[in-house]
Amino acid sequence: MTTSDVSRSRRSTRLLQNILALDDFEVHARRHLPKPLYGYIAGASETNASLKRNAEAFDAYSFRTRVLRDVSGRSMKTILLGQAYEAPFGIAPMGISALMAYRGDIVLAKGAEETGIPMIMSGSSLTRLEDVVATAPKSWFQAYLPGEPDRIAALVDRVANAGFGTLVLTVDTAALANRENNIRSGFSTPLRPSLRLAWQGVSHPHWTLGTFLRTIARHGIPHFENSYATRGAPIIASNVMRDFGRKDHLNWSHLEQIRERWKGHLVVKGILHPDDADHAANLGADAVIVSNHGGRQLDGAMAPLRALPDVAERIDGRIPVMIDGSFRRGTDIIKALALGADFIFVGRPFLYAASVAGRNGVVKAAEILKTELHRNMALLGVTSINEIGEKHIVADAPRGSYLYQDESISLSS
Repeated sequence: MTTSDVSRSRRSTRLLQNILALDDFEVHARRHLPKPLYGYIAGASETNASLKRNAEAFDAYSFRTRVLRDVSGRSMKTILLGQAYEAPFGIAPMGISALMAYRGDIVLAKGAEETGIPMIMSGSSLTRLEDVVATAPKSWFQAYLPGEPDRIAALVDRVANAGFGTLVLTVDTAALANRENNIRSGFSTPLRPSLRLAWQGVSHPHWTLGTFLRTIARHGIPHFENSYATRGAPIIASNVMRDFGRKDHLNWSHLEQIRERWKGHLVVKGILHPDDADHAANLGADAVIVSNHGGRQLDGAMAPLRALPDVAERIDGRIPVMIDGSFRRGTDIIKALALGADFIFVGRPFLYAASVAGRNGVVKAAEILKTELHRNMALLGVTSINEIGEKHIVADAPRGSYLYQDESISLSS
């Protein structure tokens, strides 16, 4: 271990002593990361309406607790797609993680395996998928469909040959979203050198030395490594957006093509409508993830937590129903489980944790959630994840006119 590595380790250890909740990681990440990178993680599309609704949706429910239940033997262990996990949550896919933390995808994958939870590697990552699965064999891989059948087949074969057992297909990207927030914060794809960007590097030395220059020195200019079966363009190339080209013609037949070719577990991510969940299950999907892409696609899309009950009812236990979207607390996880989710994925907080404290940060974030969930189960009066159900929550009348229920309820007067 070099002197720089020792210094970084000591710094992260000191920082982690003051981290009490997942939101604390964001506070530190906002100071640590250059403004364009923090903005890329924190922002969503257009007005951030969907992102706000994702978080607000949890406030629509309260707990109905049970007491004197002897919860001393409670356990968070969960079986998902034939695999045992230490808790009912994992790490959601997040693009360009290696710009936020040195070898970010590997850091997230290692932290997940160390704590007994799954991590989904993003298809828009800057680390070769082969390198991640070699380090953390239980990782999942998330793909954005290429636009042509031959490229779809080649990418699926590459993921299979690398050794991944679970393929997550994201299906809510028919068009590139309007990411105004990225532009306002100074982030662009391709990443363009500028005086403004240079100043961000100078004013954030820990990130510059520990992540950016370290990456350049050891691995060269980052490329989008996994959009296709072959290596994509470097992140600074003018033609980099060609890797994220036209997808508006993709349809259910392409999912059928993948299901026929892919022999492992197939998960469809980006579901909000129960009809789509039902169709995915009928075409052979092994699970679905209820998601609005963290609010990063269609601004104004409904919160996944609101979509969850209808999806879970339609699926009716045929395949696992998972969810992501602004989960920050153990209580958030319990609410989703009570509304019909089998598993939860958490995104931004884990990337913040990786950016400020590397693998130790990821482990700390997972342990915080585990501790909260374990405590919350006792206070709720349950001993296993499978016990948690709709009987444990009640829907509250919301403030203002936000539509948590099927009818509009306005209390503004």
